[in-house]
Amino acid sequence: MTLAYPQQTPHSGCHFRPTHPGVSSSSSSFGGAFRNHNSRTKRFFEGWYYRLTLKEQNVSFAIIVSIEDPQPSPLSLSCCQIMGPNDEYIVQADTDPTKFWAWQQEQRLGCTFEFHNHDTTTTAMTDTDTDTTTKATNSSPGSTKTTTFIDPDTYKSIVKTGFQITPHRIQGIIEGNDGPLRTPSIYPNVGSCDFDMSITPVSGWGDTDQPQKSTAGWLAKYSVFEPHWQVTLADARATGTIRWKNTTYKFQDAPFYAEKNWGGAFPLKWYWTQCNSFDGYYYLDKGEKPLAVTAGGGTRKIPFGQKEDLGMVSVHYDGIMYEATPWLGTMEWDIAPWGQWNMTGRSTKGERPFEVQLYSICDMPGVLLRAPTEKDGMVYFCRDSFSTNTTLSLWELIWDDERGQYVRGRTIIHEAKSTQAAVEVGGGPWLDKWKGQSQMKQPFKGLVRFPYRILNLRKQFKLL
Repeated sequence: MTLAYPQQTPHSGCHFRPTHPGVSSSSSSFGGAFRNHNSRTKRFFEGWYYRLTLKEQNVSFAIIVSIEDPQPSPLSLSCCQIMGPNDEYIVQADTDPTKFWAWQQEQRLGCTFEFHNHDTTTTAMTDTDTDTTTKATNSSPGSTKTTTFIDPDTYKSIVKTGFQITPHRIQGIIEGNDGPLRTPSIYPNVGSCDFDMSITPVSGWGDTDQPQKSTAGWLAKYSVFEPHWQVTLADARATGTIRWKNTTYKFQDAPFYAEKNWGGAFPLKWYWTQCNSFDGYYYLDKGEKPLAVTAGGGTRKIPFGQKEDLGMVSVHYDGIMYEATPWLGTMEWDIAPWGQWNMTGRSTKGERPFEVQLYSICDMPGVLLRAPTEKDGMVYFCRDSFSTNTTLSLWELIWDDERGQYVRGRTIIHEAKSTQAAVEVGGGPWLDKWKGQSQMKQPFKGLVRFPYRILNLRKQFKLL
């Protein structure tokens, strides 16, 4: 498979068989463990999250797109939520899942909520083995057009509202209304948002010069855990424009982040934080070394009706990934119902032993966002904010023979700071602080760790 860029991660493509009429349902490229969700009666969602941080303006945006039940059901929904300045929020959605399209091989997806009312012939490219190109038919004014990928240069002349995402470009026009969502809005109509930006990857999920990894390990390829999570761009830079409430923001090489989830529903309870705009670490044109952190955890479902509480902290710094995961070490968290995220991770089984501490405080009330639930579909289920003070420290761990344990060695990152971290809590109940430690159950812990053991053995026997 040809990668869209060297940092392309596993799971960048879609995990459902699109019902969009412009995408070939007979293509063999939609085989595999997840690609038969149209034939399932079980709930299924797939969602993509993109975050843009404008450091100088002290403004952030999140573009969150999702599809609920691609095989039509009472909960089917094509949706786009946008968080804007001052933790404001708009959403547009449609109960027709066939308006949403996606490709399997790379992160290329979109949805047209409404076309301009004039005849237009557009190009629809399908994700088949031969990458064939078809033409959408001319439509009479006001009728629906069968269109998937649209030439970015003509996109706004064809699409009235919708979005289109490719590996190197994100564009869209979203009206600030609640659409036909099933839960009433708690926010007033705040207008519209349109955006167009090009993306330059910096870090995917792994060392820059190595094949990229699955965020949850290689078992994420199979229907083992629920839900699934993949960071597709731990760090990137975006250049373009975004207009919010009649204010236009122009930006160049601004910090950008992307991730996705898929499965039956979000976790029962979870927390998350992300930052790639640390002071002194984001002006790449000035020789600063890029630094990004993604951390989170929660209660997820595993086979045989079981659940487990997990957490991880992963840092990308100057082309190297430091992952404190439950299969490579330990991770502890102390999370308030809102306002405080305190996480510590240690990795002693990976390629480079290290310890990381991440502490975030948010004094803002945040904004309620919708998230997929098993019984009710998209409902208000989590709280987010971009106005967060965060501090990150990272140390090398070295083995101390006298103590018989790993101890801190060289300081890699000393209290890197940002005032623009993203934070989230979701699910519940959140009655008090949640303190915990990752406890990944066997045999899954051993299975996920297996490739690392093989790598260590190869290194020991000098076979690399």
